[in-house]
Formats: sequence, C-alpha cells, structure tokens
Amino acid sequence: MTSFIGRRREIEEARARLQQSRLVSLLGAGGVGKTRLAEELAVRSARAFRDSVRWIDLAPVRDPGALPSAAAAALGVTDQSSRAVMDKVVDHLQSRHLLIVLDNCEHLLSAAGEFAGTVLAAAPEVRVLTTSREPLGIAGEFTYVLPPLSTPGDVEDCRAADIAPFESVSLLVERAQGVVADFRLTDANAPAVAQLCNQLDGIPLAIELAAARLRSLSASQLVERLDQRFALLTGGDRAAMPRQQTLRALIDWSYELCSDTERRLWSRLAVFPGSFDLEAAEAITGFGELSDSPVIDVLDRLVGKCLVTVDRSTERLRYSQLMTVREYGHELLDRGGERDELYRRHLEHYSERARRSSLDWCGPGQSETLAELRIDHPNLVAALDWALHDDSQRAAAAELAVALRYHWIAGGNLSDGRIRLERILQRLTEPTRERGDVLWVTAWTALIQGDRDAAREHLDECTAIATALGDERLRAHADHWAGIHAVFSGRPADAILLFRDAIAVHRAVGDTASALTASFELGMAQTYDGRLDDALETCRDVIAVADRHGEKWNKAYALWVSSVAYFHLGRADDAVDAAQQALRIQRDFKDKICTALSIEVLSWVATSSGDANAAATLCGAAKGVWHRLGTSVAAFGPQITDDSQSSERAAARMVGPGEFAQLATPAVRLTIDQAVDLALGTRTEDAAAPVAEASPLTKREQEIAELLAQGLSNRQIAEGLVISRRTVDGHVEHIFDKLAVSSRTQVAAWVAARAHPPAVETGR
Repeated sequence: MTSFIGRRREIEEARARLQQSRLVSLLGAGGVGKTRLAEELAVRSARAFRDSVRWIDLAPVRDPGALPSAAAAALGVTDQSSRAVMDKVVDHLQSRHLLIVLDNCEHLLSAAGEFAGTVLAAAPEVRVLTTSREPLGIAGEFTYVLPPLSTPGDVEDCRAADIAPFESVSLLVERAQGVVADFRLTDANAPAVAQLCNQLDGIPLAIELAAARLRSLSASQLVERLDQRFALLTGGDRAAMPRQQTLRALIDWSYELCSDTERRLWSRLAVFPGSFDLEAAEAITGFGELSDSPVIDVLDRLVGKCLVTVDRSTERLRYSQLMTVREYGHELLDRGGERDELYRRHLEHYSERARRSSLDWCGPGQSETLAELRIDHPNLVAALDWALHDDSQRAAAAELAVALRYHWIAGGNLSDGRIRLERILQRLTEPTRERGDVLWVTAWTALIQGDRDAAREHLDECTAIATALGDERLRAHADHWAGIHAVFSGRPADAILLFRDAIAVHRAVGDTASALTASFELGMAQTYDGRLDDALETCRDVIAVADRHGEKWNKAYALWVSSVAYFHLGRADDAVDAAQQALRIQRDFKDKICTALSIEVLSWVATSSGDANAAATLCGAAKGVWHRLGTSVAAFGPQITDDSQSSERAAARMVGPGEFAQLATPAVRLTIDQAVDLALGTRTEDAAAPVAEASPLTKREQEIAELLAQGLSNRQIAEGLVISRRTVDGHVEHIFDKLAVSSRTQVAAWVAARAHPPAVETGR
C-alpha cells in the first residue's frame, strides 16, 4: 500500500545470500524494516520460483506447538486425514519449487528452527527466508543483519539538498505527504528533519509514527518533544500488529523476549551515551547480579537479539545501542535503583582513562590516544556532567577536566571543555591546588577561543593561589599561559621572559610535555619579536627532544613555528617544507589548530611567490578549518593576524576580489583530510570540486528526471516536451529501474544530490 524507500544495497546483498543458501535469516532490531524488506525480496524473487512464494506470519502464534498448523494454513495444505500436521506439510512441499517466508520468528526460535530444518531436508527445491531479531541457530543458516535507514548524521547548517539523498529523510518526507499533502523538505525545515531522523536512529517504524505526528506538529516542534517519544509516537497503521502501532509496544516486545540477566545488562548499558568497548562494559556493569555472569556472554546475547550493535571498523570492537533502545533502558534503570552506583562506576572508569592519557602524553602513542579520546568523547562528557551535578564529586570533576586538557585543545573540543571548566570553577570555590589547575586549563581554552580578558582573570587568580600555597609547579603553569597571553596580546618580549621561567620549572619537576609546549611557544614569541635565528634554534631543540621521546604533537607545532620564521626570513622553500612536515603529522592527529596555522603559512608563501590562485584556495581551506574549530587566526594575536590579512589582501588584488572569492569559497567546505591533501599538493580543482558519479540515465531520461523533481506529472511532462504520454510513462519506468527507486520523491532526492553534493565531515 506504500512505496518502498531505498534499501538498494540491502536488497542486493540479501538476494546474494538467498542465492548462496537455502536458509537466510533477515535479522534486525524491532521496527527496522525486516518484514518490509522480506516482502520486497519476495516480490522480486517470485519469478525465480516455479511455485512462487508462500508467506507464513508467526506473530499471532504464541504456542510453539501451533506453528505447523499455522504453516499448513498459510501453505494451503487441505488434507483432512488424522496424520500429523507436519507430515502433511512435508508431503505438500516435497515436489514444490518455491520460497517460504517465515515472518517474526524471534519468540518461536526453537520451533521455527525445527520447522525450517525439516522442510529443507525433505523438499530439495524449497528455500526459506526468515525475519527475526536473532538467528534460528541451525546448520546451513545464512544471516543478514539489516541496518537502519541511512541518516544525515551531524550536518551543520544543512540545506534540503544536503539531506535529501538519505533514506530516512526520503521516508519521512513521503510518509508526511500522506498526512499533510503540501509538506515539503525545505532549507528552513531541513535542520529539524535531519535531527528528527538522527534521533530516531533511522528506524522506519519510528519515522513512520513520527510522520503521522506531523499532521499536528511541525518538524521542529516534534524534535523538541522527542524526550517523550514513547508517549508521542503512537497511532500507527490500524491494520498493523498492536506492537507496531506504538514505539513502546515495539520495545516492550523485545523486552519480553529477554532473560533476567539480559534485561539487567540492557538497563545498565543505558549509562553509555554513545559507543563503548568491552573493557568499559565489564568494568562498569559487571557487579551485583552480573558479577557471576561474564558480561561478554550476556552482551553477546544482546547482540544476537539486535539490541546491541557492533562496530567492526577497527580491531578493537565498539558496541552501541540505538537511541530508542537506550532510552527504554534508562526507564529500566530508574526502576532498578542502580543509577547512582552505575554512574559512579562510569565516572571512575573514564577518569582513570583520562588520567592515563595525560600521564602518557609525551610519548609515541599520542595520535592513538587522541583518537581514542575522540571516540569516547560522549562518555567523557557524560562522566564530567554527572560529577558536576553531585557536590561530593567536585574534586573528581576537576581532576577529570584537567586530565582531558589535550582532548579539549588538540582534540578540537574547545567549547565542550570551556563550558565544563567554567562550571567547575563556579562550584569549586576554595583556593586549592585543584582550583588552580582548573584555572590555567580554562585560561588555555579561553586563549585559543580569543577570549583574552577572561583568560587574564583566570591566570591572575591562578598566580595568587600558587603564591599563597608556595606551589612552584602551579606558578609555572600560570607563567606559561601568561606568556601565551602576552604573545596573543602583541607583547612577545614580555612573553619570552615568562616562558623561560616556566620552562625552567617544568624541566626541574620532570614535566617534559609542558616544557616542550612552552618551548615551541617561546619560539613563536621569538619569531614575532624579530629574533628569527633564535626561534629556529629553539624549534630545533624542541624537535630533537620530541624525537628522543617519540613525541609528535609538540614537534608538529615546532615545525609550524619554524615555517613562520623561514617565511619572515624570505626562505620560501624551507617555509613550505616545514609547514608540510607539520601537516603530514596532522594526518594522524587531526589537530585543527596546527592544521589551520600550517595551511595559513602555505597561503602566505603562495602569495609572496605570485601564485594568487593557490593562495586563494589555501586561504579558503584554512578558513574552513578555523570555522570547524570555532575560532579564527585573530585569536592568535595581532602580528600573525596581520600576516594573514596582508597576504589575503595581496592575493585578492592580484586576481580581483570576485575571482579570489570564487577560488576560496569551494575550499571552505573541504573536510579536514581534504584540506590537508590540498596543502600537500592535491590539485585544487580535484579537492575543491568533487566529481559527481556518471549518471546511469540517458540524456532524455535525465531531462525527465529533472522535471519529475520539479513536481510535474507525466501528462505535464508530455505536454511540455511535445511527446506522447505513453513515451513519458516508459521513460519514468526506466528511470525508476535504473535508480532502483519506487517514488518521485526519491527521484527528486537523486537529482538534488547530483546538483548539490553534500560536504560530509569525515575528519572531525
């Protein structure tokens, strides 16, 4: 009764499984579309079977012993004798060539497995396709886990054309038009539609229930109320099974199929706001009733029931739950009375991870450490937020926030870090060493964001606390970041004195990481104080020490400072070489600050060399990186800002403001990885303008597809092109076949995607 949206790859892969094996099970979470995909597969496969397809719906069958009778009725077995029902079914199927679909097997796994095994053994030309939340677990079974529909993900300032190609968006728009005829995806509602599809995890049933609510709510109003999703998403298709009419009933059905230990772990996994690894799951959830059951065994069963998904993209597997499943788990957690204990264990576990990352920072594993912290960012922030809401955990919150300083800065999480650091300062008011550490880390984030006044206040207080406590180490950190404040305020000579004092103490207490950071910053101050040779010497020392420790983060910054010094000395080739060395390191680190600064230098060199085209493109790429970070080169002081603006103005004069903007603007939308590739030599036109895939349509079909996208009917297209209606009908049929779509909305999405390729951020 409704069109089938997307799933082109899934259909191809499932059909391939069906060709390989006589028993294929489509697996997936409730509402993910297993039955709908099975229907589509059955329709498309029917001609391949002499006796077509038979559908057996097991959802109404509660007694395992009643399964053979239900199957017999669905298969049309009419033998009235007293023989066993299963014998009659086998006799009926022995000479048949058909596909049997067993739908909704999860509550009758043993009986369904026995039925399928008996049929396949007795009827050599029969194949069986099942839908279930977990496998039947019999020999010869091939499984295919059906993922949710594709979702837009984190798309900033998205337009309609950016998100139209995603399957979840197509489904929402088409189903919404079924209840609100004039509903359209527009640039105005695109952010809300994207957020809606993301928060519903791309689950088709949830999206269809949400679409029904668009009759009385706008997309943005619906998003605002999604925290009440189990009450809100009701009123589905009255012809559907009761558990498919509301989201809660759907999840209740999954809950009923779980054992007590599975339910316990389900509720405890709600503590993870994002993905998690096995070590975290064992450390945080393996207590009480689960202390005697290996967490991996129970987790494996939840994976088997499609209540936990597995990310296999790396050797260290990550696990996660769909947002809807996790929110249901939160309700279970509230009823179980374990919330405080669980969140305390969560805080302890991720605090220890953060502490290790800070202590081990100055070594060969920095890029891996940063990558792990980025993956665990939702958990780290959640642990910190929980600590901030418990007065007894104020010291723990401070320790965690300070330990995460490289994650805030190098990991590109300035805003998240700054917000929480400031909250800690509001709660941790005593003039202690803990407050002093939070003060200088907060000042560091504020300086990178360009908020020098706030940084100055924090550093003054940090200095006062260090003096009162007689704490030389704390005073060194205050001097260190006061030095950066001086550089960013245009006072490099003052900064040099502060850096030298701080470096001496850092070295005396064995804090090599801080000594290296203060040293490359000393090189920056020397550069802008006109002491270029001193700056190069300082940077050479930093690089030598970094190499001895296998350290690369500070090394990359020392290379960038060297490139700036070389630029001011007029040594263009050396400046390019040093900046590109820094960028090669950033392939692993993805530190947006160092990346943007290094691309800036390459843009300056291009301008000074007369290559205005390259300068414009590199300038645009740098601006794009700054934008993603949430700051700009202006935060780094008046002198470096003058270098940047002077270069940009000179390049614009060479080619003209219009041409400069035309060259720079596409580069602003490059991903971090693309920006680095561009700076390292990728041709501008290749990086800035991704090439669209060749269209599978003929010229006439392309023309008609574009008219379909404009909302024209077949009759209107025929009149406009002065061709027959039958000809247009044929072209439309060919378009649907070639694009593997079944609706005009999907054709419109395909046309929009080719006209405006979305810039997907892969290097965030």
